[in-house]
Parts: sequence; C-alpha cells; structure tokens
Amino acid sequence: MLTAPLSAPGYSATSEGLISMSAPARIGTVIVDSANPSSLAEFYRQLTGWKTTYEDDDFVYLGNGGPVQLGFQRIADYEPPGWPDARKHFHLDFVVDDVETATKELLALGATKPDFQPGEGAYVVIADPEGRPFCITTAD
Repeated sequence: MLTAPLSAPGYSATSEGLISMSAPARIGTVIVDSANPSSLAEFYRQLTGWKTTYEDDDFVYLGNGGPVQLGFQRIADYEPPGWPDARKHFHLDFVVDDVETATKELLALGATKPDFQPGEGAYVVIADPEGRPFCITTAD
C-alpha cells in the first residue's frame, strides 16, 4: 500500500519495494480478447494495414515491423464491453487522415457507430464487429 504520493520528495517506488525492475518495460503486444480472433484480426488488419505475423486457431498477431504488435486471442463465451458503460475499459485510439471517410470505410467493414458520441467532433467512437469500442481522430 502506498503511504506517500508518487511525487512526494524523497519518495521512490523502488526504495519502497514496489517496483523491482532494473529497466523500464516496453510494450511488445497489446492482446485483445475475442470470440473469433481470425475475423477480428482481419478487421484490424484492414484498419491498420499491418500484416499477419502469426496465426493459429486461437491466436492472431498483426504487426508492421515495429516494436509493438496487436494480438487477438480466443476467449470462450467472450462478451465485449458495453458503450457507454460506467465501468472504465481499455480502448485503442487510431489516427486517420479523414474521420468522415474512415468512419464510412469502417462501417463497410462491419463496424458500427454508437449513438453516444462524447467527443464533440474531436473524435468518433466506433465499435468493432464484436462490439468493442475504439476511437478514431486526426493528428490535429
């Protein structure tokens, strides 16, 4: 249990025994739970342009040669989060050149656009074909 804020003078998470790593960790893969990893990976492959780097019946990995991959794993009886949902969930943000065009293309690939859109035009919430929300926005 933390007894001082992380920013407190003289406080060190390492000295408190909370972190024992000698170097910062790097994200290697973001794993997405899925009812059907093959079809969901195909949706995200078309969204990102990344290539399939590994695939079997229960796992699919996408990458672009960079240090981070996007993985999809089969989960029996998977149920996606709702949107909106009072519980906080992890989601991905994607940068696109044109939000309106990207939205149309994603809808054609099987995504849906929820009615609830809190971004006031700064971003659009989209749900993938399994119902998992993510956001698209421009780099501006």
